Amino acid sequence: MWKQKAGALLRVWGLWPAGVPRRRLLSCDAASQVANSSPRCWNCGSAGGPGQGDRFFCPQCRALQPPDSTRDYFSLMDCNRSFRVDTTKLQHRYQQLQRLVHPDFFSQRSQTEKEFSEKHSTLVNDAYKTLLAPLSRGLYLVS
Repeated sequence: MWKQKAGALLRVWGLWPAGVPRRRLLSCDAASQVANSSPRCWNCGSAGGPGQGDRFFCPQCRALQPPDSTRDYFSLMDCNRSFRVDTTKLQHRYQQLQRLVHPDFFSQRSQTEKEFSEKHSTLVNDAYKTLLAPLSRGLYLVS
């Protein structure tokens, strides 16, 4: 009885495809695909590039990586997720990030990096403006 319920739950959750026999829960291929799903650098293909460290540059080739649109403004600006924000620290972090990703510093780079730079800069500007004003910060916290 429990095996049938467990199998049904695994199928509902998408962990157990309908055509796979019940004895084989996770194949070796599926396990290797999960292990290989770490972010890779778009330029050199090195594993774990954009998701580690400062998250902006590949540690191997130092190419600017695509921005993570799911990243929280508070984590981007290195602030605690609360209504109270140290605006001086926020301003310093904003300036630090703009020195890293501002499009003016990528004028001699590839078109891809120029586009990533514009997106990063826009994301940093949006995060700074949102967290600087108390009303927009509060609205962002509750959303």
